[in-house]
Amino acid sequence: MAGEIILKVRDIHKSYGSTEVLRGISFDVQKGETKVFIGSSGTGKSTLLRCINQLTVPDRGQVWLHGEEVTHSGKEINRLRQKIGMVFQNFNLFDHLTARKNVEVALIKVRKMNRKEAGDKAMEELVRVGLEDKADLYPAELSGGQAQRVSIARALAMDPDVMLFDEPTSALDPELTGEVLQVMKDLAQNGMTMLVVTHEMGFACSVANEIIFMEKGEILESGSPSELICNPRYDRTKQFLNKLGELYGDIGRQR
Repeated sequence: MAGEIILKVRDIHKSYGSTEVLRGISFDVQKGETKVFIGSSGTGKSTLLRCINQLTVPDRGQVWLHGEEVTHSGKEINRLRQKIGMVFQNFNLFDHLTARKNVEVALIKVRKMNRKEAGDKAMEELVRVGLEDKADLYPAELSGGQAQRVSIARALAMDPDVMLFDEPTSALDPELTGEVLQVMKDLAQNGMTMLVVTHEMGFACSVANEIIFMEKGEILESGSPSELICNPRYDRTKQFLNKLGELYGDIGRQR
């Protein structure tokens, strides 16, 4: 039986000058589902995530969250953005604030929590990502993996309905990616709805309900990990997966 659809994306277009970055992207996301977006650089994956939470305004198309339109939402956009958490490649932490204060700040400014409530909630989320012992450290004192986990905790603190991850491990040394991916796996297994742009195919195979391959601003094909990786329909998909295999090892049999 189909689950509850909580996010609808319809016919999203985005151009920069004469360059079409997104050319009519549409899909639905069910509650608790993890969708992983793959494709070469420049195919519009990151732009798509930014269009979903309106950090980038699409030229055409609509996004709905729980039946409420996110696009063209005007003054309501900040309320809706609280429900769509975003984790970026480069952490985006405040250097002058401790890990705990980085998580607290939006709770105080946006959700209007008092400092005690915000501090308790921040610690709860740092525990969730395994960083309770780093709460009083500044970003410069954290490893890249720890900093990215703080940024995940910050997004989770807003109690989002959907989490967007834009290549969350691409800025990390390889030995630090595992700790971030483990947090994401735990979130997926606990029912968080997630859209993830990544080339970490071992992660994709273990948690994705659907892998979506984008090419030149369009969805070329999609399917379950076993369908897309073991039996892609298009030569272009096969070429891309083979290239990933050369870079990262045999991805097709990690399931």
